[in-house]
Amino acid sequence: MSAFILNFIFLFLPAEPVQEVTLEQLQARVIQQNNDTLYVVNFWATWCKPCVAELPYFETAAAQFKTQKVKVLLVSLDFIRDKQKLDKFVVERTIKNEVVLLNAGNPNVWIDKIEPEWGGAIPATLLYRNGEKLFFREGEFEQTELDSLIQTKLN
Repeated sequence: MSAFILNFIFLFLPAEPVQEVTLEQLQARVIQQNNDTLYVVNFWATWCKPCVAELPYFETAAAQFKTQKVKVLLVSLDFIRDKQKLDKFVVERTIKNEVVLLNAGNPNVWIDKIEPEWGGAIPATLLYRNGEKLFFREGEFEQTELDSLIQTKLN
Protein backbone atom coordinates (compact mmCIF):
# COMPACT_ATOMS: atom_id res chain seq x y z
CA MET A 1 0.00 0.00 0.00
CA SER A 2 2.75 2.52 0.85
CA ALA A 3 4.52 1.87 -2.48
CA PHE A 4 1.27 2.73 -4.25
CA ILE A 5 0.98 6.02 -2.36
CA LEU A 6 4.59 6.95 -3.12
CA ASN A 7 4.10 6.21 -6.82
CA PHE A 8 0.93 8.27 -6.78
CA ILE A 9 2.72 11.24 -5.17
CA PHE A 10 5.65 11.09 -7.62
CA LEU A 11 3.21 11.03 -10.51
CA PHE A 12 2.12 14.57 -9.65
CA LEU A 13 5.47 16.12 -8.79
CA PRO A 14 6.74 18.56 -11.37
CA ALA A 15 9.50 17.48 -13.73
CA GLU A 16 12.94 18.90 -13.05
CA PRO A 17 12.62 22.56 -13.94
CA VAL A 18 16.29 23.09 -14.78
CA GLN A 19 18.27 21.31 -17.47
CA GLU A 20 22.06 21.19 -17.31
CA VAL A 21 23.72 22.32 -20.57
CA THR A 22 27.24 22.55 -21.92
CA LEU A 23 28.58 25.65 -23.65
CA GLU A 24 28.17 23.94 -27.02
CA GLN A 25 24.55 23.09 -26.25
CA LEU A 26 23.87 26.68 -25.17
CA GLN A 27 25.44 28.04 -28.34
CA ALA A 28 23.45 25.64 -30.50
CA ARG A 29 20.25 26.59 -28.71
CA VAL A 30 20.65 30.35 -28.99
CA ILE A 31 23.70 31.77 -30.71
CA GLN A 32 23.68 29.47 -33.72
CA GLN A 33 19.96 29.80 -34.42
CA ASN A 34 19.29 31.33 -37.81
CA ASN A 35 15.73 32.47 -37.34
CA ASP A 36 13.98 35.75 -36.67
CA THR A 37 13.31 35.04 -33.00
CA LEU A 38 14.89 37.54 -30.62
CA TYR A 39 16.74 35.59 -27.91
CA VAL A 40 17.15 37.42 -24.60
CA VAL A 41 19.82 35.53 -22.65
CA ASN A 42 20.46 36.45 -19.04
CA PHE A 43 23.38 35.01 -17.06
CA TRP A 44 22.66 34.97 -13.34
CA ALA A 45 22.97 32.93 -10.11
CA THR A 46 20.85 32.39 -7.01
CA TRP A 47 23.65 33.77 -4.82
CA CYS A 48 23.77 37.06 -6.79
CA LYS A 49 21.43 39.59 -5.14
CA PRO A 50 21.15 41.94 -8.17
CA CYS A 51 20.51 38.92 -10.41
CA VAL A 52 17.67 37.68 -8.25
CA ALA A 53 16.25 41.20 -7.99
CA GLU A 54 15.93 41.53 -11.77
CA LEU A 55 14.50 38.05 -12.48
CA PRO A 56 10.89 39.32 -12.25
CA TYR A 57 11.68 41.84 -15.00
CA PHE A 58 12.53 39.02 -17.39
CA GLU A 59 9.32 37.22 -16.40
CA THR A 60 7.28 40.35 -17.05
CA ALA A 61 9.05 41.04 -20.36
CA ALA A 62 8.42 37.50 -21.57
CA ALA A 63 4.72 37.83 -20.72
CA GLN A 64 4.52 41.26 -22.36
CA PHE A 65 6.10 40.05 -25.61
CA LYS A 66 4.57 36.56 -25.64
CA THR A 67 2.73 37.15 -28.92
CA GLN A 68 5.96 38.20 -30.63
CA LYS A 69 9.04 36.23 -31.59
CA VAL A 70 10.88 36.68 -28.29
CA LYS A 71 12.45 33.90 -26.24
CA VAL A 72 13.91 34.54 -22.77
CA LEU A 73 16.51 32.10 -21.52
CA LEU A 74 17.88 32.36 -17.99
CA VAL A 75 21.34 30.79 -17.76
CA SER A 76 22.25 29.94 -14.19
CA LEU A 77 25.90 30.04 -13.19
CA ASP A 78 25.22 28.29 -9.90
CA PHE A 79 27.53 25.44 -8.97
CA ILE A 80 26.58 22.09 -10.53
CA ARG A 81 26.61 20.55 -7.05
CA ASP A 82 23.82 23.00 -6.09
CA LYS A 83 21.41 21.95 -8.85
CA GLN A 84 18.76 20.75 -6.37
CA LYS A 85 18.88 24.14 -4.66
CA LEU A 86 18.45 25.81 -8.04
CA ASP A 87 15.53 23.52 -8.94
CA LYS A 88 13.85 24.42 -5.65
CA PHE A 89 14.51 28.14 -6.21
CA VAL A 90 12.90 28.03 -9.67
CA VAL A 91 9.83 26.18 -8.37
CA GLU A 92 9.39 28.37 -5.28
CA ARG A 93 9.68 31.57 -7.32
CA THR A 94 7.40 30.13 -10.04
CA ILE A 95 9.81 31.13 -12.77
CA LYS A 96 8.10 30.47 -16.09
CA ASN A 97 10.98 31.35 -18.41
CA GLU A 98 13.27 28.51 -19.37
CA VAL A 99 16.16 28.13 -16.93
CA VAL A 100 19.29 26.15 -17.76
CA LEU A 101 22.32 25.44 -15.61
CA LEU A 102 25.55 26.02 -17.49
CA ASN A 103 28.14 23.27 -17.03
CA ALA A 104 31.06 24.70 -19.00
CA GLY A 105 34.00 24.36 -16.63
CA ASN A 106 36.49 27.17 -16.18
CA PRO A 107 34.82 30.58 -16.78
CA ASN A 108 38.17 32.03 -17.90
CA VAL A 109 37.88 29.74 -20.92
CA TRP A 110 34.22 30.02 -21.90
CA ILE A 111 33.36 33.68 -21.12
CA ASP A 112 35.29 34.98 -24.15
CA LYS A 113 33.43 32.50 -26.34
CA ILE A 114 30.17 34.10 -25.24
CA GLU A 115 31.34 37.72 -25.28
CA PRO A 116 34.93 38.98 -25.46
CA GLU A 117 33.90 42.26 -23.76
CA TRP A 118 32.44 40.41 -20.78
CA GLY A 119 34.56 40.74 -17.64
CA GLY A 120 32.66 37.88 -15.98
CA ALA A 121 30.41 39.92 -13.66
CA ILE A 122 26.76 38.99 -13.37
CA PRO A 123 24.06 39.73 -14.14
CA ALA A 124 24.94 39.87 -17.80
CA THR A 125 22.46 40.00 -20.67
CA LEU A 126 22.85 39.39 -24.38
CA LEU A 127 20.37 39.58 -27.23
CA TYR A 128 20.71 37.51 -30.40
CA ARG A 129 18.79 37.12 -33.64
CA ASN A 130 19.75 35.09 -36.70
CA GLY A 131 22.95 34.01 -34.98
CA GLU A 132 24.06 37.62 -34.56
CA LYS A 133 24.71 39.35 -31.25
CA LEU A 134 22.62 42.53 -31.13
CA PHE A 135 23.35 43.67 -27.58
CA PHE A 136 25.50 42.98 -24.54
CA ARG A 137 25.36 44.44 -21.06
CA GLU A 138 27.06 43.60 -17.80
CA GLY A 139 24.85 44.81 -14.96
CA GLU A 140 21.27 45.11 -13.86
CA PHE A 141 18.18 46.25 -15.71
CA GLU A 142 15.09 48.07 -14.61
CA GLN A 143 11.80 46.89 -16.10
CA THR A 144 11.31 49.88 -18.39
CA GLU A 145 14.89 49.60 -19.71
CA LEU A 146 14.51 45.92 -20.51
CA ASP A 147 11.12 46.37 -22.16
CA SER A 148 12.40 49.29 -24.23
CA LEU A 149 15.49 47.35 -25.32
CA ILE A 150 13.43 44.37 -26.44
CA GLN A 151 10.96 46.60 -28.28
CA THR A 152 13.80 48.43 -30.03
CA LYS A 153 15.47 45.19 -31.15
CA LEU A 154 12.16 43.79 -32.40
CA ASN A 155 11.75 46.70 -34.81
